[in-house]
Amino acid sequence: MDRERYEVIPVGITRDGAFVLEEDDSAKFALNPDAMPAVVDNGTRVHWPESTQTRELTVASAGSTRSLGPVDVVFPILHGPFGEDGTIQGLLELVGLPYVGAGVLASALGMDKHFTKTVLQQAGLPVAPWHTVSALSWQRDPATAREAAAQLGLPLFVKPARAGSSVGVSKVSSLDELDAAMATALAEDSKVLIEAGMVGRELECAVLGARPGEAPRVSVAGEIVIEGDGFYDFAGKYLDGPGIELVCPAPLDAAQLAEMQALALRAFEAIDGAGLARVDFFLTADGWVINEINTMPGFTPISMFPKCWLASGLSYPALIDELIGLAL
Repeated sequence: MDRERYEVIPVGITRDGAFVLEEDDSAKFALNPDAMPAVVDNGTRVHWPESTQTRELTVASAGSTRSLGPVDVVFPILHGPFGEDGTIQGLLELVGLPYVGAGVLASALGMDKHFTKTVLQQAGLPVAPWHTVSALSWQRDPATAREAAAQLGLPLFVKPARAGSSVGVSKVSSLDELDAAMATALAEDSKVLIEAGMVGRELECAVLGARPGEAPRVSVAGEIVIEGDGFYDFAGKYLDGPGIELVCPAPLDAAQLAEMQALALRAFEAIDGAGLARVDFFLTADGWVINEINTMPGFTPISMFPKCWLASGLSYPALIDELIGLAL
């Protein structure tokens, strides 16, 4: 963010859910695989506005409270539960603060893979076949899930329904691996998807919400090229893990790109998206399949969302400006 244009108030959230006033120092939160960063409770407490009549933030520290001034817009750069599932968005709606990104409904839909697929399928969009399993049904009747997995065919992917960044995801190449994969996924969520593995290229594109009187915009495509038999996991997404290459713009002909962009736009509108999203696809022998839609995609220098817009002619700082402008 351009510090000459914006006054930034960094709010951190501790593991216990306390909102604390952080230092404006991004280096403090560099993603080091050997020492992943965390927000430490420094004793401060940031308080949201008391009502929609004010946009003033305050911070309490050492027995006193001071004003942080009125806030124009909140940029909830958060992934996973409580960050992109509609809960923080609901809080901001209640106190009347404008924010970047999708609203409560689209955030909740985009976070829950089962309901994302259900809504996209209802809108006539292609999605991978899946079977949803609750923790209770797996405990009481695992045979039904195992039978569904066998019908979907191998390989399979087992995913927590409401986790992000590929946390808790396993690739299953043999049905003997299903129970362990279910245990891994259920450690993250009480609802799990068993999903048919797609054979094809893995491609993504980025969507920017509509300016007044205009349609949303879709970027060029990026491709995830994976060496060997792995998949695009947390290390590949955030830690620049080995065996993963992001190619942007992806080699597609004009007709393929146009179809992908049209499907991405339809998916964005199907969940009532706003602000931004990244739509993930497989290009199979039978055509396009939507994997998922991410309403707060990664923003690291190696993330596909900023890469796709950079390849489309929009720099990282200009992208930030555009998102803040859309929120305002």
